[in-house]
Amino acid sequence: MNIFLIGFMGTGKTYWGKIWAQYNGLIFYDLDEVIEKKEGKTIAAIFEKEGEGYFRKLETAALHTFFEKENCMIACGGGTPCFDDNIEWMNKNGTVIYLLAKPQYIFDRVMEEKIERPLINKLNTAELLFFIEQKLKEREPFYNQAKIILSVNELEEKILSNYQLINL
Repeated sequence: MNIFLIGFMGTGKTYWGKIWAQYNGLIFYDLDEVIEKKEGKTIAAIFEKEGEGYFRKLETAALHTFFEKENCMIACGGGTPCFDDNIEWMNKNGTVIYLLAKPQYIFDRVMEEKIERPLINKLNTAELLFFIEQKLKEREPFYNQAKIILSVNELEEKILSNYQLINL
């Protein structure tokens, strides 16, 4: 059984994924870190040199390696479920949990780490909030296909203990 955490950048997929994986005895993976390790460069460098299309192919390939693994919690990139039928693949190969957040919450979180995020590092403050609102509208049909939707405003360390992970 694998659990895939999805949601927009800055919603805490990695933060909560590490906590929940430890709490539930699962192995934690951050999909971006898996890609960076395999490629030997940062996600930002891949975007800059090869472009988003190339990155999305790497992302899908990395995601599909979890077909061979069990008992994992995987924090996916914000766009992962939106390309190459990845949301369908994740739903067939595990449980998908969407970390839902409002645009202002995301804005407040990503402003602190804007330089490290290739999709937003060149946007000014006004452009960033607009970008977040627009991308959320585009991505919500994919995100909403998750089996479980959790509002980030209501999260706590033991929230997944309320679910029988074996039955997910």
